[in-house]
Amino acid sequence: MANKEHISKQFDAELEEVRSRVLQMGGFVEQQIEQSIEALTNGNEDLIEQVIAHDHRVNAMEVSIDEMCNQIIARRQPAASDLRLIMMVIKTITDLERIGDEAEKIARMARLIYASDRMHSPRFIEIKHVATMAMDMVHKALDSFARLDLKAAAQIVRQDEQVDEEFRSIMRQLITFMMEDPRKISTALEILFVAKAIERIGDHAKNMSEYVVYMVKGKDVRHVTADEIEREIRE
Repeated sequence: MANKEHISKQFDAELEEVRSRVLQMGGFVEQQIEQSIEALTNGNEDLIEQVIAHDHRVNAMEVSIDEMCNQIIARRQPAASDLRLIMMVIKTITDLERIGDEAEKIARMARLIYASDRMHSPRFIEIKHVATMAMDMVHKALDSFARLDLKAAAQIVRQDEQVDEEFRSIMRQLITFMMEDPRKISTALEILFVAKAIERIGDHAKNMSEYVVYMVKGKDVRHVTADEIEREIRE
């Protein structure tokens, strides 16, 4: 939030409410990811259906917060850091909604795998490992949002590189798996879709961390290297 105190206490309250709603949405999205991975690794059919059914709640949260931001812009005409805050919120909830979509996709892939009795994929261990990394990125991104922590934001960008490398490793392993046993191609492809969904979750967490840099520094650091972001933060 802006460092200065606004003349209107109500404006301050509205900005704080928006921030609180984003963190609430973020917490629910984190739960969706965690449950989708648990459903995949344990074959919990009830949990699979729960994740899929709850995706509409994530969508509703995005719409509600977006409407709130539009009302603030119309009524308050924010400028400078206040406007950057609202822009950060709008962009962040878009990424959170897309993370929710990826969690639903993981649950749908789990449903396909277990419905076909094509279980016991050798890639679940690696999937769980990279999912843990991506979930940590999302958690840190939300914490960075709450605290406007630039150092944490920079760490998330570095973590995204690690998640990308893990995804490439899983993809190579799955290709080998398919070549060795063509009967497992369908399962391997479904696991590959899961791995890609996790990699995309990492991308969205990275986006969220970049919005924090924009909020604090007033500079768009999308599409730049991690080294450049770190330099910008030090300045």
